Amino acid sequence: MAILDEKKDVAAQQTAAGMPDVKSTGSNFHFEKDEIETLRTLAKQVAEIAARPEMAQKAKLWTAHNDLKTTQPVVFIDPENGWNEIITPDMLRCRDNLARVWEMHLRKQIFWAEHMRDDKVIEPYFDVPYSYSDTGWGLNVVKLGGQNGGSYIVKQAIEDYEEDFEKVHHPEFIIDWEESGRIMALAQEIFGDILIVRRKTAWWWTLGMCWDYIDLRGLEDFMCDFILEPEWVHRMMNLLCNGKLKMLDFLEQHDLLSINTGGTYVGSGGFGYTEELPLAGFDGHVTTRNMWGFCESQETVSINPDMYGEFIFPYHQKIMSRFGLNCYGCCEPYDPRWKYIKQFPRLRRVSVSPWADWKAVPEVLGKNYIASVKPNPTPLATPYMDEDVVRADCRRAVEETYGGVCEFIMKDNNTLGGDARHATRWVEIMREEIDRVYG
Repeated sequence: MAILDEKKDVAAQQTAAGMPDVKSTGSNFHFEKDEIETLRTLAKQVAEIAARPEMAQKAKLWTAHNDLKTTQPVVFIDPENGWNEIITPDMLRCRDNLARVWEMHLRKQIFWAEHMRDDKVIEPYFDVPYSYSDTGWGLNVVKLGGQNGGSYIVKQAIEDYEEDFEKVHHPEFIIDWEESGRIMALAQEIFGDILIVRRKTAWWWTLGMCWDYIDLRGLEDFMCDFILEPEWVHRMMNLLCNGKLKMLDFLEQHDLLSINTGGTYVGSGGFGYTEELPLAGFDGHVTTRNMWGFCESQETVSINPDMYGEFIFPYHQKIMSRFGLNCYGCCEPYDPRWKYIKQFPRLRRVSVSPWADWKAVPEVLGKNYIASVKPNPTPLATPYMDEDVVRADCRRAVEETYGGVCEFIMKDNNTLGGDARHATRWVEIMREEIDRVYG
């Protein structure tokens, strides 16, 4: 069987706990008989796993956890780009790009259940997103580097605010209804008698806007603008904020949103199971008020907390006021800017990154917020994983955050050092340390 070039293999594009964007797979939407047989065999395995009593038990645990009704920690790992070292391209049997994306997704669910053995719930669903594009912010975004998940530099699109700002406009979605229908019909044909095929699109990961700002301005100038161009920072943030709000309005008005409770990955770690959403009286038309929201500002980690409060927080607050429950943060430490973060409406999940003060969790977050604790992924990235280092980090995470409502999340793995065992062993070590402290 011919194996596709990994650099061009859409199946190798890993997103946090989900499938990659498949609008540019180059598929002809016609799979060969052996490809269909492979997909159906894997789907039957997923359906069998989803029906196991342990999955219902895990769902109940996540629900109690998210509703602040238990202090029993949950554990989740998503190796992200490290998946390509767990399920390598040569392991995939399908040849069509879309078929390979679907095969990768199904194999990941099986590996999570059979080998990772964290608290991820395997559900009997096969989600099909819309095929769409968007018009962007009006300026061409150029990124230098970034191959295979690596680092990159953004080439400045806004060089002079006076000249370039008027070129910026709000993005608009362009949905390919015909292609979307063809993909849904294909999924129904292959999986419809095995899994529940449903339309579900992740229209955004973050609504934090700093990422968009940097795509237009570049990271260095973005940072300097807080001092040199403060008025323009507010004008840019206001424009970006209004663009996000307009996007949310469009998705609501055209009934394009999906509930992100249940087994949907929310924020920068954890799942959306809750009895608090959707709200009472929900009629099936999904609005943001019945969903989890998420903002972060990890790119501003180096600025003064009060600069965050002046230039970023007001716009985050406008976005998060739309949602029923909210998550905040990713890699930035939450504690220096907590006086602002705690003002977000209906805040529930707070990222406690490797650079946060873990000891502050019991006092600052306590039983009022979920502490999404992120041990350092670096020890998993080397060819030889030093288990003493991993254990020490896991032990510190558990001991220092004890007293909070904690979830322990491993993510941001660009590599597992070529060894899938690093991921599964991390789960084992973390569970051992939780058992030692929680009993």
